Amino acid sequence: MRPWVNTPENFRSAPTIAESASFANLPWWQVFRDERLQNLIQQALANNYDLRIAVSRVEQARQIAAQARAQYFPQVNYDGSIGSGKNALFGTIAPNSGKTQDSAFVDLSVFWEVDLWGRIRRLNEAARAQFLATEEAQRGVTISLVSSVAQAYFELLELDLQLEIARRNTQSFADTLQIFTVRLEQGVASKLETASAEGLLTATASNIPELERQIVLRKTRSTCCSGATRLPSNAPRGCWMRPCPWTSRRVCRRPCSNVARTSARRKKTCGPPTHRWASPWPTSSRGSVSRRCLARRARSLRFHFGNHQSLAVAGNLTGPIFQGGALVAQYRQAKAVWEEARLRYEQTVLNAFQEVSNALISRQKYQEVQVQQARSVKAYEEAVEVSIKRYVAGKASYYEVLQNQQNLFPAETILAQTELNRLLVVVQLYKAWVAGGPLWKECPLSHKIWSHLSVEERIF
Repeated sequence: MRPWVNTPENFRSAPTIAESASFANLPWWQVFRDERLQNLIQQALANNYDLRIAVSRVEQARQIAAQARAQYFPQVNYDGSIGSGKNALFGTIAPNSGKTQDSAFVDLSVFWEVDLWGRIRRLNEAARAQFLATEEAQRGVTISLVSSVAQAYFELLELDLQLEIARRNTQSFADTLQIFTVRLEQGVASKLETASAEGLLTATASNIPELERQIVLRKTRSTCCSGATRLPSNAPRGCWMRPCPWTSRRVCRRPCSNVARTSARRKKTCGPPTHRWASPWPTSSRGSVSRRCLARRARSLRFHFGNHQSLAVAGNLTGPIFQGGALVAQYRQAKAVWEEARLRYEQTVLNAFQEVSNALISRQKYQEVQVQQARSVKAYEEAVEVSIKRYVAGKASYYEVLQNQQNLFPAETILAQTELNRLLVVVQLYKAWVAGGPLWKECPLSHKIWSHLSVEERIF
């Protein structure tokens, strides 16, 4: 039963009922008709880790519901034992005057709980509700994934347009600077014109590396969203790190990667998938009683029988016959848990590579921005100096000085921010890449352990 929620009758500027109903019922491939966008969405729906983890959770909830439903059915088990020996019965001490005898035992048990107070019924309702909630959560992840891919695609289109505009304006300012430079050489223009033109040129050119950086970050995020580790062959150079084996090992040794890998390994080797697979099969055991052991026990219990001689061999076989599908559901649930742990580990490693790639490309592009911004500051400083000389000489008003100073201040501020970004990206690179290395300088105990390792052990 769905809880009651106080909802508004309508939204402000909402479309008509017919329009809203028609748009709400459209699938995503009819909402987004761009062919390239549809291919990206299909690739993301097939390989995205968040969606695959959501699917594994749905499978876990489905199997939990199946286990709860199995309690409606009777549970049938069997137990059998066979043995042979002297002064022993089913592998245990049993004095029988030294006679050798065979023994066999077969038991069939049936258990069926009558749901008199509704316990099983409520468990099934809760498990089914959890299963339906998990299915809705998977649907929510799917909708969010489609929306994220579409948003990233449109942002890339807008960034491409901005990059084209920046390059076009950079070329226009370069042509203007060329004209002013020729006029300065001919003695027609002043140094103020060339300095101002160069400042505008470098300020505009500094936007190009920043836009390229944002484009690369968007493409890397889209690639990771689709679950891929490489971009297509026509992708811009430097937009995705293609790691060497040493780099891959370094990234995979990050703390987050180690935690995810350890969890996945534990759930595979020590966790449910191993023992759940053996649950439906019979459990066997065997036992024997030696002469010395029996004699020792006999003396302690004050049993007296012929020469204290005994020899017994017995075997036991126990297993389920019918559990209402509970054992199969337990195995499938454990398999889904292991699948989720494996996907989380792969997602963690992929995110680590994404962080390293973003840090590397940001470091490269911030360096280019810093070069252009430094040229812009130098040009505006020269323009301010020339304008002050012109004002002192009475050839210009003080408004010309203020105008050049207004251009210089934001250029210096942007240069300072760029320097900060270059330093911060080193921190990001350390966190994303070097964090898999030793920390012995910070921890004396780690240094003590690290000093006893060989070079191969330190690397691997």
